[in-house]
Amino acid sequence: MARTPTIQIELGFKAPDFTLPDVISGKSYSLSDLQGAKGTAVFFICNHCPFVIDIIDELVRIGNDYMKKGIGFVVISSNDVINYPDDSPENMKLFAANYNFPFPYLYDDTQEVAKAYTAACTPDINVFNAELKCIYRGQMDKSRPGNNYQSDGKDLRKVFNYLLENKDIDFEQLPSIGCGIKWKA
Repeated sequence: MARTPTIQIELGFKAPDFTLPDVISGKSYSLSDLQGAKGTAVFFICNHCPFVIDIIDELVRIGNDYMKKGIGFVVISSNDVINYPDDSPENMKLFAANYNFPFPYLYDDTQEVAKAYTAACTPDINVFNAELKCIYRGQMDKSRPGNNYQSDGKDLRKVFNYLLENKDIDFEQLPSIGCGIKWKA
């Protein structure tokens, strides 16, 4: 299993806009539709990645905890579904139902959204403030498949709490690590 880290780029960039279909509802959503009043998190995940499976229950808990506090959640799969059929929209819908997603699960067929966000891995996590300026690109917590650390979302929860308290991020941002996004040929 290859370990691909989040690409570290300068923070402060504005969240790129998009409109993508939600595999759960069949509706299309733009960034502004899902933006939270206090901030917005954009996650690139997929169904089959062991790194995502390792943290998915906690991601759903975090969504349930923070969406009601004004944090928007954008969850996107950008993988090539021809070569990775486990990540097809039909399977995305089943995955979302199995884990009781409280947020839409968007499909980036062209992979243009993943490229716009410089996403590299699953999970790849970006957190934006209320003005959609990036304040965090990093890990959810230190859980990785096989490291015997139970996912608790510690890093991401800390970011959200700082955001809700209007505090600047003053701690080291460790990159997320996961499977590389499966790019189309």
